Amino acid sequence: MTNKILLILVMLLTAIGFSQEQKTEFTLQEAIDYALENNRQANNATRDIEAAKQQKWETIATGLPQINGNISYTNNIKQQFPGIDFNGDNIVDFGAKQNITPSATLNQLLFDGSYLVGLQSAKVFLEISKNAKIKTDLEIRKAVINTYGNVLLAEESIKILQRNIAVLEKNLNETTRIYENGLGEEESVEQLKITLSSIKSNLNKTERLKAIAYQMFNITLGIEINTKTVLTDALETLTLKNISLATLEADVNVENTIDYQIAENEKVSKELLVKLEQSRALPTLSGFLTGSYIGNNDNFRFLNNNQAWAGTAAFGLNLDIPIFGSGLKSAKTQRAKINLESAEDNLTETEQKIKLQIATAKNNYQFAIEDYQNKKENLALAERIEKKNQTKFFEGIGSSFELRQAQTQLYTTQNELLQAMVDIINTKAELETVLNITNN
Repeated sequence: MTNKILLILVMLLTAIGFSQEQKTEFTLQEAIDYALENNRQANNATRDIEAAKQQKWETIATGLPQINGNISYTNNIKQQFPGIDFNGDNIVDFGAKQNITPSATLNQLLFDGSYLVGLQSAKVFLEISKNAKIKTDLEIRKAVINTYGNVLLAEESIKILQRNIAVLEKNLNETTRIYENGLGEEESVEQLKITLSSIKSNLNKTERLKAIAYQMFNITLGIEINTKTVLTDALETLTLKNISLATLEADVNVENTIDYQIAENEKVSKELLVKLEQSRALPTLSGFLTGSYIGNNDNFRFLNNNQAWAGTAAFGLNLDIPIFGSGLKSAKTQRAKINLESAEDNLTETEQKIKLQIATAKNNYQFAIEDYQNKKENLALAERIEKKNQTKFFEGIGSSFELRQAQTQLYTTQNELLQAMVDIINTKAELETVLNITNN
């Protein structure tokens, strides 16, 4: 029986362990979705929205009824004056050694111009927080795409470098044997050694960059920096998927972009500050209702049923009327209006900058697509040139210098094509970020 219980516990613990296992394999879209839920900046932006909601309620609550209670207890070490006999038989002992006064007061704001403006400001502040969250999510999405592409770039670069090293080592072995048999020059061997050494150095550098790229990817997703993650999308597949002329032709309304909306939020907030300063010139009206009991005794017997209590109650209104402030309110209002004018200019400038950003992003994306096609054709040419020079070299009609030139050109073209692939992915992400496009 004990063994069965232990077995069940082990199975339960194992199941819990699997359910809590962190995800480590990602397509690009899975990485984006994961980061939007787990990235630390995304989480903080979500918290900012919740804080704004609480601040909005704080503002609303200041205009709702407020009830406060108070209990005052006094122990007179020495009585200041004796009791007074008013009726000949009832003595009210104003100088009793101990007294306690419990009370409750209800306050209600009836009119306050700044409160009304505050309600509007709380709503705008919540909108600002929501827009900041959208902006954060767009930037995180772009960061994930960039880091994902950098990892794939490093992985593909390593594969190509390893293939190049294998070819070079084969060529070096063959050339060394030819030289040792007296049919070749030592310079040919040395040229290949130089090329091979350079490629191996690049491989070591790229492997280190790959480790850093993975760490950056993990940080962007919001997971532990040294977690071993696996990217399941291929660089070429993502490149072809991200070639979309429809994105270039998208009809853009600048007012729908998040940067414009954030600038507009700033202008609205400045408008409310002007209203707030103007509202301070209006009177403030509030009401109150208060009630209390007074109990006196020479000994602490206030919890006894026979303790006598004297009750009081009152209500009233408070009207606060601003009369003269030596120009203070006027100066504050004028300063708020100046800040509003600056915000209006900033909104206009932001609109112009967004138009420029969109045009630049479209141009960069279109160039990336064209450059990719160009680099793809160049690679095919470089491969043919390198192959011809390799054949000529081993047939004895080509020099080692010409072969090294062709190999260097091939390696450069390989790197350029890989970078062109990443550029397509990154420039499309930049354009989508400017346009507020979140679909991949």
